Parts: sequence; structure tokens; C-alpha cells
Amino acid sequence: QVQLVESGGGLVQAGGSLRLSCAASGRTSRNSAMAWFRQAPGKEREFVAAISQSGGTTGYADSVKGRFTISRDNARNTVYLQMNSLKPEDTAVYYCAVRLNSGIATRSGSYDNWGQGTQVTVSS
Repeated sequence: QVQLVESGGGLVQAGGSLRLSCAASGRTSRNSAMAWFRQAPGKEREFVAAISQSGGTTGYADSVKGRFTISRDNARNTVYLQMNSLKPEDTAVYYCAVRLNSGIATRSGSYDNWGQGTQVTVSS
């Protein structure tokens, strides 16, 4: 079992930036792709970004391309999400997820373990 703990959420004005972190512990494996998803009130959980085990492959939702950057530090078992030019529609609980496969995926069902989430609120 892998435990994931997100941090870095908060309240920010539109146009601002936040950096989310997700630390993995427990039975971690460096051969794991990781991702960020988000869920706004009344909406389904949606894919935001993913990164392969090596960090060489990344994927993004169209809504965040050019604004968000996912990265990872395998020595620290940590994945990051740098969010710039934030918009009110980015307001959601952001979840970190890990899958026991080195390649990225965009479906939530492809991921095996999830964090508890961190709230991001963007004011207009």
C-alpha cells in the first residue's frame, strides 16, 4: 500500500500561482506513474496532469495546458504541480494518484492509490 499526502493548496486571486506537492510513502515504487486529478463541487473528478515513472512523458488536460506543469523528484518520492495563471474555474479539491505502471493514463480508474486531497480556491 502506498500513502499519498498532498499539500500546497490555498486561496489565491485569479492570475496567481500555487505549487502543489504530493509525498508518497509506504510501499513506494519508483516504477510508478503519478497524476493529479481535481473535483469541483457538483462535478465529477477530472484528469489534470500525469507524469511517467522516468518523468520523460507528461500529459495534460486541454483546460490546463500552458498554465500547469507537472514534475517529480524520485529521490524524494514526490510529485509537484506548478499552477500559474489560475482562473476561478480551477477551484476544486486536487487529488494526487499513483498507478503501479510506469506509463501515464488519464482515466481515474487506472490509478491504484489516492491522497486525501487539497483545496484550491481561486477568487475573481
